[in-house]
Amino acid sequence: MSGNNYQLVCGLEIHSELKTKSKMFCACKNDPFAAGKPNIHTCPVCLGMPGGLPLANKKAIEWTIKIGLALNCQINLFSKFDRKNYFYPDLPKGYQISQHDIPFCHDGFLDTSQGRVRIQRIHLEEDTAKLIHQNNYTLIDFNRSGVPLVEIVTETDIKNAQQAKEYAQKLRQILRYLDVADCDMEKGGMRLEANISLKKKTDPDGFLPNYKVECKNINSFRFMEMAINYEMERQAKLLDQGQTPKQETRGFSAESGKTFSQRAKEEAEDYRYFPDPDLPPIEFEPAEIAQIKQELVELPDQYAARLSEEHQLSLDLAQRLVKNKKRAEFFEQLLILAKREKIESKKIINTLLNKKIDYHLSDDPKNTIEEYKKLNELEEMSPEIITELIKELLQENQDVVEKYQSGKTEVLAFLIGQSMKKIAKKVDVNLVKKVLLDQLNN
Repeated sequence: MSGNNYQLVCGLEIHSELKTKSKMFCACKNDPFAAGKPNIHTCPVCLGMPGGLPLANKKAIEWTIKIGLALNCQINLFSKFDRKNYFYPDLPKGYQISQHDIPFCHDGFLDTSQGRVRIQRIHLEEDTAKLIHQNNYTLIDFNRSGVPLVEIVTETDIKNAQQAKEYAQKLRQILRYLDVADCDMEKGGMRLEANISLKKKTDPDGFLPNYKVECKNINSFRFMEMAINYEMERQAKLLDQGQTPKQETRGFSAESGKTFSQRAKEEAEDYRYFPDPDLPPIEFEPAEIAQIKQELVELPDQYAARLSEEHQLSLDLAQRLVKNKKRAEFFEQLLILAKREKIESKKIINTLLNKKIDYHLSDDPKNTIEEYKKLNELEEMSPEIITELIKELLQENQDVVEKYQSGKTEVLAFLIGQSMKKIAKKVDVNLVKKVLLDQLNN
């Protein structure tokens, strides 16, 4: 297959709306998804009217820096906002306030199971209005115009579509842990973009092809994975024919599972960036950055590693417990109580994850402990009766007994299981094992 001759060269740009109370450059309410009707959270600034003067949202800036610190970034103590000039109906000013050459955060990383993904930059900008296409006309809702939008841009470290998906999922998890974004992808609160090209597997490390295709505004991790895989096949066929894929922006159709051409891709110079004259540069003292760093919560990977160490759980199992912050806090309280009650942590966790006990994250963990105790409460049965039942079992399974006595001790697990079935009560499995061994070794 031709695709086997090529290596993916891929970087991601992920946009996420911050959930500050007000918009990025005005005092309008930042609540585009729950607004009662279109165009009610608007003012001259976010409508792009002449004379409307922007004022930067301090909380959004601090949250952007917090995201950068959580992603191991360097922080620029001096930064600024720039005007990114282009015309589109959802951008009433004719430009977007963004950041060009001095973003708030740069040179970070996020580790995945397939290796480290370097983060080139994290910058802050304003979101656009929302276009609503109906029949033969288009409506514009400005409730979203001016919402603070953080953009996180990686280097071209993504090796395959599965790694791209894992990176994006981990990023969403971190943003939710920080409690700075809801990342509701169905509503557009988080949007994925993949820059995709291919190089020959024989090309040296660091080689970049002379083109890239950007798949924009994908609202699902699975769709992004599908889009990357489709592009790899499409581009490989073109390269095999001696053609260079067009540098363009493409969309993705969930129905067909294919990407489609939208427009030629712009270069940075096409946007005529220049510093926004209405917004002064922003300077931080190192002590201010240190204060924001102190406010960081324990992040998912750290949380899982600590639970694994403190409660003797495998790291994979601990990671299942920290998918979101509420879940992590519930299971940590449960594990603390289990340790006090001398309940084996792995057993109670597996009991819950295997749905042998109904539980909700809003439950009191104490009640869950009591439910577990009831489920595992042992029934009274005399050792003499247990011994008689096991003797019967061994008589019925002489072939298995002979295997054990010939050295095939792995059959012991089978005999223990059959013994528990024959006894048909919740008795101490350790007692059953002891009686069984006594009989087998007589």
